[in-house]
Amino acid sequence: MYFIVIFLYKEDYLEDILEAFIELGIEDAIILNAETMKKELSLKVPLFAALEITSKEKPFVKVIMATTDDRNILKELVKMLKQVDIDLLEEGVCRMILLKAEEVMGQPEIIEEI
Repeated sequence: MYFIVIFLYKEDYLEDILEAFIELGIEDAIILNAETMKKELSLKVPLFAALEITSKEKPFVKVIMATTDDRNILKELVKMLKQVDIDLLEEGVCRMILLKAEEVMGQPEIIEEI
């Protein structure tokens, strides 16, 4: 079992990634809204108040988490989205991490198709 974490900086691609997950057999992903560390520091720590977020930097990020048995899932995701002109490996789009899960317990709720 593997644990997928994607920090998505270009939120425009969220729907495409989730659709690709469904096609790849991942149906129980979790999506979180998060702030970047730079944004948090600039707002809450006076020492870093002068930090500016440039126009290229996004102060918010989507964090997508899921589990899979497929060790090659990220390569498959990149390949699938390249077919619709989305390059996940382009700078500033996302960061993807695949971790080996030593132990996974519990099951997500099964949602019946209508």
